[in-house]
Amino acid sequence: MKKALEEIAIQIEASKKQGTYKQSQVLTGSMGPVVKLANNRQVVNLCSNDYLGLAAHPEIIERSKQALDKFGNGTASVRFICGTFEIHLQLEEALAKFTKKQKATTYVSCWNANEALVPTLLGPGDVVISDQLNHASIIDACRLCGSKSTKLIYKHNDMQDLKQRLEEAKSAKTILIITDGVFSMEGDLANLPEITSLAGDYGAIVAVDDSHAHGVLGETGKGTTEHFGVEVDIITGTLGKALGGAAGGFVAADEPVIELLIQRSRPQLFSNALPPATSAGAIAALEILECEPERISKLHENVRYLRKNLGGIGYEVIESPTAIVPIIVGDTARAIRMAQRMLEYDILITGFGYPVVPEGAARLRAQVSAAHSRDCLDKALKAFEALREECLS
Repeated sequence: MKKALEEIAIQIEASKKQGTYKQSQVLTGSMGPVVKLANNRQVVNLCSNDYLGLAAHPEIIERSKQALDKFGNGTASVRFICGTFEIHLQLEEALAKFTKKQKATTYVSCWNANEALVPTLLGPGDVVISDQLNHASIIDACRLCGSKSTKLIYKHNDMQDLKQRLEEAKSAKTILIITDGVFSMEGDLANLPEITSLAGDYGAIVAVDDSHAHGVLGETGKGTTEHFGVEVDIITGTLGKALGGAAGGFVAADEPVIELLIQRSRPQLFSNALPPATSAGAIAALEILECEPERISKLHENVRYLRKNLGGIGYEVIESPTAIVPIIVGDTARAIRMAQRMLEYDILITGFGYPVVPEGAARLRAQVSAAHSRDCLDKALKAFEALREECLS
């Protein structure tokens, strides 16, 4: 053990010397468009997934407190053993309505939801086809199938390559195409119209992880399916971003799929249910989203403003309706250094590098919220302008 610990210490020290060591900021208050750091310093927050500004919403906090008082801290066991709180069923009913699916079931994270879905749904002779840039949770979910199912990868958003993979898989009993709706590091969208069309041609099932799209895309915030006006078979998502900002994930689909997950998916059979307070907060978030669609409009307005003005000061920014705005700088150490430089201008933004993104594709990732004021965005733009030469040279 001592030798192993010494080797680990060497790896960590090497990352520090290379400038790739990741260090989290300590926050001393709630999440929001402006946050307070441990040194009592106020900074504009460009790195939260709190897309609708609901993480510290008074109604969500109050509903969470009420659930804590009524149900306590949690189930202290898994649902099939100790039972299911009614608040869980209420949340799942709300999620089924939100996604326009027959039924939904929840997990402690969307990571767990994806890992529940893929290996439970697929068996011997089945094939899963995954986008090259899918989230790590989808990648790991596909790996969990082991050798019983075939795993195929298609080039990112390359529909011709997807068609070739479908040709390879056409003799399979079940074919599952799985993709992010919004790709978290690129900020671009899956081509759902083409994906669903190809799936129809080959009799494939389509599953979409819409974690970065719920509350963001579509007129009522229902995600990429609403944005494109298409339907998919299975939707997974998170409650830890726009829908309350706490934790939890879900799968929504036709009733037989959800029943299969409840009966057989390991993350539900061997993990506690969501804390009641988190469940209640998510229900409140869904209600606020339905009653206050202007939050989505405000988010879209802020996204357009930041993208347009970043382009105006010389940054190359892809055109996209999503709230994720990546700025490619290349080297991992450089991305981390640039994030530190932005903090000198009171802008909190994260530098992403390998292994989160491929080598040579490190980036700063700005994330926009409906709660950002124009002053917040202008302050960020001034910092980007001041550091333009460092970022782009």
